Amino acid sequence: MTAEGAFRELFEANFRELLGYALRRCSSPDDAADVVADTMLVAWRRFDQVPVDGTARLWLYGVARRVLANHRRGVQRRDRLGERLRVELQDVVPDHADEVEANAVLVAAMAGLSDNDRELLMLTAWENLDPQEAAVVLDVPARVVRTRLHRARARLRERLGDAFTGHGHVRDDRALRPAQEER
Repeated sequence: MTAEGAFRELFEANFRELLGYALRRCSSPDDAADVVADTMLVAWRRFDQVPVDGTARLWLYGVARRVLANHRRGVQRRDRLGERLRVELQDVVPDHADEVEANAVLVAAMAGLSDNDRELLMLTAWENLDPQEAAVVLDVPARVVRTRLHRARARLRERLGDAFTGHGHVRDDRALRPAQEER
């Protein structure tokens, strides 16, 4: 019999028991399937070390036990890293859930503006460019930007109406920044 044929027999004779072993020890069927697959991969790679005296099943359980231990260590490392990242992200990115409604109102009002008005307001409010810098980006004179900015703010104020009361004056570009964009 070829090595491939012998391995197929080993696999077929032990797969169900190994899967049961892994299912009873893993948190999900997918993890159990991974443990069995890795166990059989080790068996294939080290097929010359698989006992032929009738203890191959026990040898496979030993391999599965080590694979499962490695899997658990990997899960613990990922969980610790994930928790550390969550803590760091909480410090870096504050929760702005209470400002979602204000952002939605602002986004809707901005969407109703012309592309030119929206771009100019975004350059000055979101990108923190002053009118002279925005003029360079837009390739127009600074005096034109100042006039357009004044008019764009007026149009935005009109679109916002009473919805933005208490969130800052539209002349103050900080009031135009979505909460997550605020710097």
